[in-house]
Amino acid sequence: MTRVAVIGTGVIGAMTTWRLALRGAEVLAFDAYGPGHDRGASAGESRIFRTAYKEGAAYVPLLQRAEALWRDLERDAGADLLTLCGGLTIGAPDHPDVAAVRRCAEDAGLDHEVLDSEQARKRFPQHRIDDGEIMVLDPAAGVLRPEPSVQAALRSAEAAGARVLPYHPVTHAAETADGWRITSNDTTFEVDHAIFAPGPWARQLAPLGSLPVEARLITAYWFAARDVTAHQPGSLPIAIRRHPEAGFSCFPALDGAAIKIVPHHLGWPDLDGPDDLPRSSAPEHARAASAAAARLLPGVTPHPIRVSTFAEGFTPDEHALLGPLPGHRRATVMTGFSGHGFKLAPAFGEIGADLALDGATSHDIAALDPTRFPL
Repeated sequence: MTRVAVIGTGVIGAMTTWRLALRGAEVLAFDAYGPGHDRGASAGESRIFRTAYKEGAAYVPLLQRAEALWRDLERDAGADLLTLCGGLTIGAPDHPDVAAVRRCAEDAGLDHEVLDSEQARKRFPQHRIDDGEIMVLDPAAGVLRPEPSVQAALRSAEAAGARVLPYHPVTHAAETADGWRITSNDTTFEVDHAIFAPGPWARQLAPLGSLPVEARLITAYWFAARDVTAHQPGSLPIAIRRHPEAGFSCFPALDGAAIKIVPHHLGWPDLDGPDDLPRSSAPEHARAASAAAARLLPGVTPHPIRVSTFAEGFTPDEHALLGPLPGHRRATVMTGFSGHGFKLAPAFGEIGADLALDGATSHDIAALDPTRFPL
């Protein structure tokens, strides 16, 4: 039986632990915090799932595989994790992101609709649409519940024999002749293969210190909906808004009170490290988010009732580092998902299990090769 250490149990590590355990590996999964904690990129109540992908049609097979695996996990764990309420990309037709989503849908032959400004206003009055703007509607999109997803994957992994070790920060990871020696809480563990899935903590682990992954701050705001029914998943798709005055991701109300937005136009400030994460937003950031809500979301009260912050790891090209750890044997790195890895996590977990147990995967991950950047 292959012994595998998974270092980090955010969604990528949790899904990898689950897929490894189902294949009979002896898995140890380490995390400095508890499953589904609120500091890393698996926090914040909701995440987007979409299939028409501005990052390119090459992701579509992975997204389709991820959707199937999300459904497997729901059955395995008895949990409701993914609601396909549809997804909107909103903006001028020549905006690069809007055009890229439309091109992906066309190139991959995906079901989609393009609504002009008049049609968009009638169908989705929750958004204020300017003349000349369009909506691209992806019916195979929706909302994920991140914290329950992480816990469901780890619960299913434990049922299949994995050992999950919360509050076990890894203080040392050293390659040996036969695998890796992992030290946590003054205890040493010997394994055949190490999978590093540290999220934004990549630079804090010595074997990963040279990888180009920067920790950045992401802030989310919740605004109370005046008509909650019109802003729940049955009525309001997830949305990505691109506008000259503001850009944000928008999520339907899951708590019975408020929709969430994550501003994009304000940037993702660098952090010295995830442990320096501020626990609230700067006043100027909150004012700008409120202005975006007031301008583009007519059905909400434009003063946030809740604010949440978390850290995410970004690479220079905003695509993940996924593959064998450069310069090391029997090690896999899975990090730098740059704000769009959550939806794909079950497929990435399957790939991580493939690499650890088989040394290769049938999925096409050439574009995510960690060696594409000079180290």
